[in-house]
Amino acid sequence: MPPLRAGAAQLDITPGLGAHLIGYFTDRLATDILDPLNAKAIVLSDGDMTLGFVICDLIVVPGEVVNAAKARIQEQTGVPPENVLIAGTHTHTGPAIIGALGTLPEEGYAEWVAPRIADAFTMAYRRLQPAQFAHAAGSVPGEVHNRRWHMKDGTVQMNPGHLNPDAIRPAGPTDPQLGLLVLRSPEGAPIAALGNLSLHYVGISGPKHDVVCADYFAAFGVALNRLAGAQFVCPLANGTFGDVNNLDFSRPPRTSTHARHQIERVANVVAAEAWRIWSGLREDDFRDEVPLGARLMQVNFPARTPSAEELCAARAQVAAGEAWNDAEWLYAREIVLCMEAPLEWLVPIHTLRIGDLGIVGLPGEVFTRIGLDIKARSPFPQTMNIGIANDTVGYVATDRALDEGSYETRLCRHVRAPKGTGKLWADTAVAGLESLK
Repeated sequence: MPPLRAGAAQLDITPGLGAHLIGYFTDRLATDILDPLNAKAIVLSDGDMTLGFVICDLIVVPGEVVNAAKARIQEQTGVPPENVLIAGTHTHTGPAIIGALGTLPEEGYAEWVAPRIADAFTMAYRRLQPAQFAHAAGSVPGEVHNRRWHMKDGTVQMNPGHLNPDAIRPAGPTDPQLGLLVLRSPEGAPIAALGNLSLHYVGISGPKHDVVCADYFAAFGVALNRLAGAQFVCPLANGTFGDVNNLDFSRPPRTSTHARHQIERVANVVAAEAWRIWSGLREDDFRDEVPLGARLMQVNFPARTPSAEELCAARAQVAAGEAWNDAEWLYAREIVLCMEAPLEWLVPIHTLRIGDLGIVGLPGEVFTRIGLDIKARSPFPQTMNIGIANDTVGYVATDRALDEGSYETRLCRHVRAPKGTGKLWADTAVAGLESLK
Protein backbone atom coordinates (compact mmCIF):
# COMPACT_ATOMS: atom_id res chain seq x y z
CA MET A 1 0.00 0.00 0.00
CA PRO A 2 1.43 3.44 -0.93
CA PRO A 3 2.16 5.75 2.02
CA LEU A 4 -0.49 8.22 3.10
CA ARG A 5 -0.45 11.83 1.99
CA ALA A 6 -2.58 14.64 3.40
CA GLY A 7 -3.18 18.33 2.85
CA ALA A 8 -5.29 21.05 4.40
CA ALA A 9 -6.45 24.57 3.60
CA GLN A 10 -9.07 27.12 4.55
CA LEU A 11 -10.69 29.92 2.62
CA ASP A 12 -12.66 32.93 3.87
CA ILE A 13 -16.42 32.80 3.16
CA THR A 14 -17.48 35.80 5.28
CA PRO A 15 -20.40 37.85 3.92
CA GLY A 16 -20.44 41.63 3.94
CA LEU A 17 -22.22 43.96 6.32
CA GLY A 18 -25.94 44.13 5.74
CA ALA A 19 -26.21 40.41 4.92
CA HIS A 20 -29.29 38.56 6.12
CA LEU A 21 -28.34 36.31 9.05
CA ILE A 22 -30.11 33.01 9.68
CA GLY A 23 -30.71 31.15 12.93
CA TYR A 24 -33.54 32.95 14.70
CA PHE A 25 -37.26 33.37 14.09
CA THR A 26 -36.88 36.92 12.80
CA ASP A 27 -34.60 38.44 10.21
CA ARG A 28 -31.35 40.15 11.19
CA LEU A 29 -28.96 42.22 9.08
CA ALA A 30 -25.25 42.01 9.87
CA THR A 31 -23.95 45.16 11.56
CA ASP A 32 -20.51 43.85 12.54
CA ILE A 33 -18.12 40.93 11.96
CA LEU A 34 -16.74 39.41 15.17
CA ASP A 35 -14.68 36.76 13.43
CA PRO A 36 -14.30 35.47 9.87
CA LEU A 37 -16.21 32.48 8.53
CA ASN A 38 -14.18 29.84 6.71
CA ALA A 39 -14.47 26.75 4.57
CA LYS A 40 -11.92 24.35 6.08
CA ALA A 41 -10.74 21.46 3.91
CA ILE A 42 -8.81 18.28 4.67
CA VAL A 43 -7.75 15.87 1.91
CA LEU A 44 -6.20 12.41 2.25
CA SER A 45 -4.78 10.13 -0.45
CA ASP A 46 -3.28 6.66 -0.46
CA GLY A 47 -2.29 6.81 -4.12
CA ASP A 48 -5.25 4.76 -5.28
CA MET A 49 -8.01 6.76 -3.61
CA THR A 50 -8.37 10.38 -2.58
CA LEU A 51 -11.10 11.60 -0.26
CA GLY A 52 -11.73 14.62 1.88
CA PHE A 53 -13.93 16.99 3.84
CA VAL A 54 -14.90 20.64 3.69
CA ILE A 55 -16.43 21.91 6.94
CA CYS A 56 -18.02 25.33 6.46
CA ASP A 57 -18.91 27.99 9.04
CA LEU A 58 -22.52 28.04 7.82
CA ILE A 59 -25.83 27.00 9.34
CA VAL A 60 -26.25 24.47 6.49
CA VAL A 61 -24.87 23.82 3.03
CA PRO A 62 -27.86 23.16 0.74
CA GLY A 63 -27.72 20.43 -1.87
CA GLU A 64 -27.45 22.73 -4.88
CA VAL A 65 -24.38 24.39 -3.36
CA VAL A 66 -22.86 21.00 -2.49
CA ASN A 67 -23.43 19.72 -6.02
CA ALA A 68 -21.93 22.82 -7.62
CA ALA A 69 -18.90 22.67 -5.33
CA LYS A 70 -18.35 18.96 -5.93
CA ALA A 71 -18.60 19.40 -9.70
CA ARG A 72 -15.89 22.08 -9.54
CA ILE A 73 -13.77 19.88 -7.25
CA GLN A 74 -13.95 17.00 -9.74
CA GLU A 75 -13.09 19.34 -12.61
CA GLN A 76 -10.06 20.76 -10.74
CA THR A 77 -8.74 17.62 -9.03
CA GLY A 78 -10.43 14.57 -10.52
CA VAL A 79 -11.79 13.56 -7.10
CA PRO A 80 -15.35 12.22 -7.61
CA PRO A 81 -18.35 13.57 -5.66
CA GLU A 82 -18.79 10.37 -3.63
CA ASN A 83 -15.34 10.90 -2.10
CA VAL A 84 -16.05 14.42 -0.80
CA LEU A 85 -18.11 15.28 2.29
CA ILE A 86 -19.25 18.91 2.60
CA ALA A 87 -20.99 20.03 5.79
CA GLY A 88 -21.96 23.12 7.74
CA THR A 89 -21.10 23.66 11.39
CA HIS A 90 -24.55 25.14 12.15
CA THR A 91 -23.49 28.57 13.33
CA HIS A 92 -26.57 30.73 14.00
CA THR A 93 -24.76 33.98 13.20
CA GLY A 94 -23.88 33.33 9.58
CA PRO A 95 -25.38 34.38 6.24
CA ALA A 96 -28.82 33.19 5.18
CA ILE A 97 -27.66 30.72 2.54
CA ILE A 98 -31.31 29.61 2.53
CA GLY A 99 -34.48 31.21 3.86
CA ALA A 100 -36.25 29.95 6.98
CA LEU A 101 -39.07 31.23 9.17
CA GLY A 102 -38.77 35.03 9.22
CA THR A 103 -35.38 35.20 7.51
CA LEU A 104 -35.03 35.89 3.81
CA PRO A 105 -32.15 34.31 1.86
CA GLU A 106 -29.10 36.46 1.20
CA GLU A 107 -29.32 37.01 -2.53
CA GLY A 108 -26.34 35.69 -4.47
CA TYR A 109 -24.47 34.23 -1.50
CA ALA A 110 -25.09 30.56 -2.36
CA GLU A 111 -23.80 31.08 -5.90
CA TRP A 112 -20.77 33.00 -4.59
CA VAL A 113 -19.78 30.52 -1.92
CA ALA A 114 -19.96 27.27 -3.93
CA PRO A 115 -16.70 27.85 -5.90
CA ARG A 116 -14.94 29.02 -2.74
CA ILE A 117 -15.85 25.76 -0.99
CA ALA A 118 -14.44 23.90 -3.98
CA ASP A 119 -11.31 26.02 -4.06
CA ALA A 120 -10.62 25.27 -0.38
CA PHE A 121 -10.66 21.56 -1.23
CA THR A 122 -8.48 22.09 -4.31
CA MET A 123 -5.94 24.07 -2.29
CA ALA A 124 -5.77 21.24 0.26
CA TYR A 125 -5.40 18.72 -2.58
CA ARG A 126 -2.49 20.64 -4.06
CA ARG A 127 -0.80 20.68 -0.65
CA LEU A 128 -0.74 16.89 -0.28
CA GLN A 129 2.41 15.79 1.53
CA PRO A 130 3.61 12.63 3.31
CA ALA A 131 1.48 12.18 6.39
CA GLN A 132 0.67 10.01 9.36
CA PHE A 133 -2.84 9.41 10.71
CA ALA A 134 -4.26 8.65 14.14
CA HIS A 135 -7.61 9.07 15.85
CA ALA A 136 -8.91 9.17 19.40
CA ALA A 137 -12.07 9.68 21.40
CA GLY A 138 -12.68 11.73 24.54
CA SER A 139 -15.73 12.96 26.39
CA VAL A 140 -17.17 16.33 27.47
CA PRO A 141 -20.37 15.37 29.33
CA GLY A 142 -20.62 18.72 31.11
CA GLU A 143 -21.08 20.61 27.84
CA VAL A 144 -23.93 18.67 26.18
CA HIS A 145 -27.52 18.62 27.47
CA ASN A 146 -30.75 17.40 25.94
CA ARG A 147 -32.93 20.47 25.47
CA ARG A 148 -36.26 18.60 25.29
CA TRP A 149 -37.88 18.01 28.69
CA HIS A 150 -40.86 16.06 29.98
CA MET A 151 -43.19 18.48 31.78
CA LYS A 152 -45.61 17.85 34.63
CA ASP A 153 -48.59 18.44 32.34
CA GLY A 154 -47.54 15.48 30.18
CA THR A 155 -46.10 17.51 27.32
CA VAL A 156 -42.54 17.72 26.05
CA GLN A 157 -41.08 21.21 25.80
CA MET A 158 -37.90 22.52 24.21
CA ASN A 159 -35.83 24.80 26.44
CA PRO A 160 -38.18 24.82 29.46
CA GLY A 161 -36.08 27.34 31.37
CA HIS A 162 -33.56 26.95 34.17
CA LEU A 163 -34.83 25.34 37.38
CA ASN A 164 -38.39 25.25 36.06
CA PRO A 165 -40.42 23.44 38.78
CA ASP A 166 -42.69 21.98 36.09
CA ALA A 167 -39.80 20.32 34.22
CA ILE A 168 -39.35 16.68 35.26
CA ARG A 169 -36.48 15.19 33.24
CA PRO A 170 -34.79 15.34 29.81
CA ALA A 171 -36.74 13.61 27.02
CA GLY A 172 -33.71 12.13 25.32
CA PRO A 173 -30.02 11.23 25.65
CA THR A 174 -26.82 13.08 24.81
CA ASP A 175 -23.66 11.90 23.06
CA PRO A 176 -20.74 13.45 24.96
CA GLN A 177 -18.09 11.69 22.84
CA LEU A 178 -15.52 14.00 21.29
CA GLY A 179 -14.02 12.42 18.20
CA LEU A 180 -10.63 13.56 16.94
CA LEU A 181 -8.81 12.82 13.69
CA VAL A 182 -5.15 13.89 13.61
CA LEU A 183 -2.84 14.24 10.61
CA ARG A 184 0.83 15.07 11.02
CA SER A 185 4.02 15.00 9.00
CA PRO A 186 6.46 12.09 9.47
CA GLU A 187 8.53 14.50 11.56
CA GLY A 188 5.56 15.15 13.86
CA ALA A 189 4.39 18.59 12.69
CA PRO A 190 0.58 18.94 12.68
CA ILE A 191 -1.04 19.14 9.24
CA ALA A 192 -4.68 19.16 10.34
CA ALA A 193 -7.06 17.94 13.00
CA LEU A 194 -10.79 17.29 12.70
CA GLY A 195 -12.95 17.36 15.82
CA ASN A 196 -16.49 16.01 16.07
CA LEU A 197 -19.07 16.68 18.80
CA SER A 198 -22.87 16.52 18.89
CA LEU A 199 -23.69 20.00 20.22
CA HIS A 200 -26.17 22.30 18.49
CA TYR A 201 -24.09 25.47 18.76
CA VAL A 202 -22.77 27.89 21.37
CA GLY A 203 -23.34 31.44 20.26
CA ILE A 204 -23.28 35.08 21.25
CA SER A 205 -24.32 35.98 24.81
CA GLY A 206 -26.51 39.00 25.49
CA PRO A 207 -29.06 40.88 23.39
CA LYS A 208 -26.95 41.74 20.34
CA HIS A 209 -27.18 38.95 17.73
CA ASP A 210 -26.92 40.96 14.50
CA VAL A 211 -23.22 40.14 14.03
CA VAL A 212 -21.32 37.64 11.92
CA CYS A 213 -19.64 35.03 14.11
CA ALA A 214 -18.47 31.46 13.61
CA ASP A 215 -19.72 30.48 17.09
CA TYR A 216 -17.65 28.10 19.21
CA PHE A 217 -16.69 25.95 16.23
CA ALA A 218 -14.00 28.36 15.07
CA ALA A 219 -12.95 29.22 18.62
CA PHE A 220 -12.23 25.50 19.13
CA GLY A 221 -9.69 25.59 16.32
CA VAL A 222 -8.02 28.70 17.71
CA ALA A 223 -7.79 27.11 21.16
CA LEU A 224 -6.37 23.82 19.87
CA ASN A 225 -3.78 25.67 17.78
CA ARG A 226 -2.78 27.54 20.93
CA LEU A 227 -2.46 24.34 22.97
CA ALA A 228 -0.42 22.62 20.26
CA GLY A 229 1.79 25.66 19.76
CA ALA A 230 1.34 25.43 16.00
CA GLN A 231 -0.87 26.78 13.23
CA PHE A 232 -2.86 24.17 11.32
CA VAL A 233 -6.33 23.73 9.85
CA CYS A 234 -8.66 22.60 12.61
CA PRO A 235 -12.39 22.30 11.80
CA LEU A 236 -14.96 21.12 14.31
CA ALA A 237 -17.68 19.10 12.59
CA ASN A 238 -21.06 18.88 14.26
CA GLY A 239 -22.66 15.50 14.96
CA THR A 240 -26.19 14.30 15.64
CA PHE A 241 -27.24 17.37 17.58
CA GLY A 242 -30.92 17.96 16.76
CA ASP A 243 -32.15 17.80 20.37
CA VAL A 244 -28.99 18.83 22.26
CA ASN A 245 -27.64 22.20 23.31
CA ASN A 246 -25.31 23.67 25.94
CA LEU A 247 -27.90 24.67 28.54
CA ASP A 248 -28.22 22.63 31.74
CA PHE A 249 -31.77 23.40 32.82
CA SER A 250 -31.35 21.47 36.07
CA ARG A 251 -29.02 24.26 37.30
CA PRO A 252 -29.08 28.08 37.33
CA PRO A 253 -27.99 29.80 34.11
CA ARG A 254 -24.32 30.61 33.62
CA THR A 255 -23.15 34.21 33.89
CA SER A 256 -21.50 35.77 30.85
CA THR A 257 -19.18 38.75 31.18
CA HIS A 258 -19.02 39.56 27.46
CA ALA A 259 -20.59 38.55 24.15
CA ARG A 260 -18.11 35.74 23.39
CA HIS A 261 -17.86 34.45 26.95
CA GLN A 262 -19.66 31.12 26.45
CA ILE A 263 -18.19 30.65 22.97
CA GLU A 264 -14.67 30.86 24.35
CA ARG A 265 -15.43 28.91 27.54
CA VAL A 266 -16.91 25.90 25.75
CA ALA A 267 -14.28 26.04 23.00
CA ASN A 268 -11.54 25.95 25.64
CA VAL A 269 -13.15 22.96 27.41
CA VAL A 270 -13.57 20.99 24.19
CA ALA A 271 -10.12 21.90 22.87
CA ALA A 272 -8.53 20.94 26.20
CA GLU A 273 -10.13 17.50 25.96
CA ALA A 274 -9.00 17.21 22.34
CA TRP A 275 -5.42 18.08 23.35
CA ARG A 276 -5.60 15.59 26.23
CA ILE A 277 -6.54 12.67 24.00
CA TRP A 278 -4.15 13.80 21.27
CA SER A 279 -1.31 13.93 23.79
CA GLY A 280 -2.29 10.46 24.99
CA LEU A 281 -1.67 8.93 21.56
CA ARG A 282 1.37 6.69 21.30
CA GLU A 283 3.86 6.82 18.47
CA ASP A 284 2.63 3.46 17.21
CA ASP A 285 -0.92 4.87 17.01
CA PHE A 286 0.19 6.95 14.02
CA ARG A 287 0.13 5.09 10.70
CA ASP A 288 1.34 6.05 7.24
CA GLU A 289 -0.34 3.10 5.53
CA VAL A 290 -4.08 3.65 5.91
CA PRO A 291 -6.87 2.10 3.82
CA LEU A 292 -9.36 4.66 2.54
CA GLY A 293 -12.91 4.13 1.33
CA ALA A 294 -16.10 6.02 0.55
CA ARG A 295 -19.66 5.20 -0.41
CA LEU A 296 -22.47 7.67 -1.14
CA MET A 297 -25.98 6.22 -1.11
CA GLN A 298 -29.29 7.84 -1.97
CA VAL A 299 -32.48 7.13 -0.04
CA ASN A 300 -36.00 8.35 -0.64
CA PHE A 301 -37.37 11.22 1.41
CA PRO A 302 -41.19 11.48 1.35
CA ALA A 303 -41.70 14.83 3.05
CA ARG A 304 -44.44 15.39 5.62
CA THR A 305 -47.30 17.52 4.34
CA PRO A 306 -50.15 19.36 6.04
CA SER A 307 -53.72 18.15 5.98
CA ALA A 308 -56.17 19.85 3.61
CA GLU A 309 -57.65 21.69 6.58
CA GLU A 310 -54.26 22.88 7.83
CA LEU A 311 -53.28 24.09 4.38
CA CYS A 312 -56.55 25.95 3.90
CA ALA A 313 -56.21 27.68 7.28
CA ALA A 314 -52.57 28.58 6.58
CA ARG A 315 -53.39 30.10 3.20
CA ALA A 316 -56.15 32.18 4.76
CA GLN A 317 -53.85 33.43 7.53
CA VAL A 318 -51.10 34.37 5.07
CA ALA A 319 -53.59 36.11 2.78
CA ALA A 320 -54.90 38.20 5.68
CA GLY A 321 -51.71 40.27 5.71
CA GLU A 322 -48.03 40.11 6.58
CA ALA A 323 -47.02 39.72 10.23
CA TRP A 324 -43.30 38.97 10.26
CA ASN A 325 -43.01 39.23 14.04
CA ASP A 326 -45.84 36.76 14.65
CA ALA A 327 -44.65 33.15 15.04
CA GLU A 328 -48.05 31.74 14.09
CA TRP A 329 -48.10 33.75 10.87
CA LEU A 330 -44.57 32.59 10.08
CA TYR A 331 -45.57 28.95 10.55
CA ALA A 332 -48.61 29.47 8.34
CA ARG A 333 -46.33 30.89 5.65
CA GLU A 334 -44.01 27.91 6.09
CA ILE A 335 -46.88 25.48 5.47
CA VAL A 336 -47.78 27.28 2.25
CA LEU A 337 -44.14 27.24 1.13
CA CYS A 338 -43.85 23.52 1.93
CA MET A 339 -46.61 22.78 -0.54
CA GLU A 340 -44.87 24.85 -3.22
CA ALA A 341 -41.70 22.78 -2.79
CA PRO A 342 -41.09 19.15 -3.91
CA LEU A 343 -43.00 16.58 -1.89
CA GLU A 344 -40.53 13.72 -2.38
CA TRP A 345 -36.88 13.51 -3.34
CA LEU A 346 -33.63 11.60 -2.77
CA VAL A 347 -31.17 12.48 -0.02
CA PRO A 348 -27.53 11.35 0.42
CA ILE A 349 -26.27 9.07 3.20
CA HIS A 350 -22.47 9.15 3.14
CA THR A 351 -20.02 6.70 4.66
CA LEU A 352 -16.25 6.94 4.64
CA ARG A 353 -13.37 4.93 6.03
CA ILE A 354 -9.96 6.14 7.17
CA GLY A 355 -8.14 3.14 8.60
CA ASP A 356 -10.25 1.80 11.44
CA LEU A 357 -12.19 5.07 11.79
CA GLY A 358 -15.68 5.10 10.30
CA ILE A 359 -17.36 8.38 9.32
CA VAL A 360 -21.04 8.90 8.53
CA GLY A 361 -22.49 11.98 6.82
CA LEU A 362 -26.20 12.62 7.45
CA PRO A 363 -28.12 15.42 5.67
CA GLY A 364 -30.01 16.90 8.59
CA GLU A 365 -30.21 17.99 12.21
CA VAL A 366 -30.49 14.42 13.43
CA PHE A 367 -31.59 13.56 16.97
CA THR A 368 -28.84 12.16 19.15
CA ARG A 369 -30.49 8.80 19.81
CA ILE A 370 -30.28 8.02 16.09
CA GLY A 371 -26.56 8.83 16.05
CA LEU A 372 -25.95 6.67 19.13
CA ASP A 373 -27.67 3.78 17.36
CA ILE A 374 -25.32 4.15 14.39
CA LYS A 375 -22.26 4.19 16.64
CA ALA A 376 -23.45 1.14 18.60
CA ARG A 377 -23.97 -0.89 15.40
CA SER A 378 -20.92 0.35 13.48
CA PRO A 379 -18.33 -2.31 12.57
CA PHE A 380 -15.53 0.18 13.26
CA PRO A 381 -13.99 0.65 16.73
CA GLN A 382 -14.65 4.40 16.46
CA THR A 383 -17.26 6.19 14.37
CA MET A 384 -17.90 9.88 13.82
CA ASN A 385 -21.35 11.08 12.75
CA ILE A 386 -21.32 14.38 10.85
CA GLY A 387 -24.67 16.14 10.62
CA ILE A 388 -26.00 18.53 7.95
CA ALA A 389 -23.62 16.83 5.51
CA ASN A 390 -24.00 17.10 1.71
CA ASP A 391 -27.47 18.73 2.06
CA THR A 392 -30.11 19.19 4.74
CA VAL A 393 -33.75 18.32 5.26
CA GLY A 394 -33.73 20.03 8.66
CA TYR A 395 -34.69 18.17 11.82
CA VAL A 396 -34.81 14.38 11.82
CA ALA A 397 -36.55 13.40 15.05
CA THR A 398 -37.15 9.95 16.46
CA ASP A 399 -40.61 8.48 15.94
CA ARG A 400 -41.29 8.91 19.64
CA ALA A 401 -40.36 12.59 19.53
CA LEU A 402 -42.69 13.14 16.59
CA ASP A 403 -45.51 11.90 18.80
CA GLU A 404 -44.36 14.09 21.70
CA GLY A 405 -44.28 17.30 19.69
CA SER A 406 -42.54 20.66 20.36
CA TYR A 407 -40.41 22.91 18.13
CA GLU A 408 -38.26 20.26 16.43
CA THR A 409 -41.37 18.44 15.19
CA ARG A 410 -43.62 21.31 14.07
CA LEU A 411 -44.14 21.25 10.31
CA CYS A 412 -42.19 23.86 8.34
CA ARG A 413 -39.57 23.87 5.59
CA HIS A 414 -36.90 22.60 7.98
CA VAL A 415 -39.13 20.07 9.77
CA ARG A 416 -40.49 17.63 7.19
CA ALA A 417 -39.00 14.23 8.10
CA PRO A 418 -41.72 11.59 8.55
CA LYS A 419 -41.71 8.67 10.96
CA GLY A 420 -39.26 5.97 9.98
CA THR A 421 -36.64 8.41 8.67
CA GLY A 422 -34.24 7.91 11.58
CA LYS A 423 -34.34 4.11 11.29
CA LEU A 424 -33.92 4.20 7.50
CA TRP A 425 -30.95 6.54 7.73
CA ALA A 426 -29.31 4.54 10.53
CA ASP A 427 -29.80 1.23 8.70
CA THR A 428 -28.41 2.71 5.50
CA ALA A 429 -25.43 4.22 7.28
CA VAL A 430 -24.56 0.97 9.04
CA ALA A 431 -24.85 -0.94 5.76
CA GLY A 432 -22.51 1.56 4.14
CA LEU A 433 -19.98 1.22 6.92
CA GLU A 434 -20.14 -2.55 6.72
CA SER A 435 -19.49 -2.42 2.98
CA LEU A 436 -16.34 -0.38 3.62
CA LYS A 437 -15.09 -2.62 6.42
